[in-house]
Amino acid sequence: MEEILRAEGLCKTFTLSRKQQKIERTAEKRKTAVDHLSFSAYKGEIFGLLGPNGAGKTTTLRMLSTLIRPDEGDAILDGCSVVNQSEEVRSKIGFLTSELKLEDFFTPNYLFDFFSHLHGVEETTTRERKERMFSRFGIDKFAEVKVANLSTGMKQKLSLVISLVHDPEIIIFDEPTNGLDVLTARTVTDYLQELRDEGKTIILSTHIFSLVERLCDRVGIIIDGRMIVCGTLDEVCNGMSLEDRFFEIYKEQKGGDE
Repeated sequence: MEEILRAEGLCKTFTLSRKQQKIERTAEKRKTAVDHLSFSAYKGEIFGLLGPNGAGKTTTLRMLSTLIRPDEGDAILDGCSVVNQSEEVRSKIGFLTSELKLEDFFTPNYLFDFFSHLHGVEETTTRERKERMFSRFGIDKFAEVKVANLSTGMKQKLSLVISLVHDPEIIIFDEPTNGLDVLTARTVTDYLQELRDEGKTIILSTHIFSLVERLCDRVGIIIDGRMIVCGTLDEVCNGMSLEDRFFEIYKEQKGGDE
């Protein structure tokens, strides 16, 4: 297998406000979100980061996407460092998060053209790609409708399409089906499989066991910012269901108190 992503000892800590300390029920002023995390992903696979809320999944993906800088460690994506070559990394990846907010005033047509231009995509390619992807996701009927008037599902599909305007080789998704109705979620997951079949590499975070079982070629389980186990589903599950294996690992890490 051809390695296309390698994370090496990624670390990230954050200063907690008093409000956050109360929410976290801690007197500590700093929280370690990601703790010396290392893993690899290979060309043409879907790799899932599985863990509970607050495990460090989103922080990890943000570091891989160069949105935040690691305190320690590095990640190499298709030969480029997130620490030293952030612009090159951004040209090679597509990043989608449920927190992505599209400006209400603009239309899908405008946004697709705008982001294509930012990525330096030629006009002919932009038109062809937009026609294909808008048709694939049913956005073509709403191409001139302002984002403010689109449904939640249509906004999510538009966000997905915009994140892929430059046809990246590495696609990073944070909770790709979060908040979607079952029909839209199925449309998104089917497309992720199509991208994988085209040779793209997809990194996604989730806490949904069935999503990992359906989509992922390999999975890494993160708890408290640390990679506890990583491998194929068979290697990770060790003869158990993914859910049972996860809770077994979780109890081991928490000392059986949870």
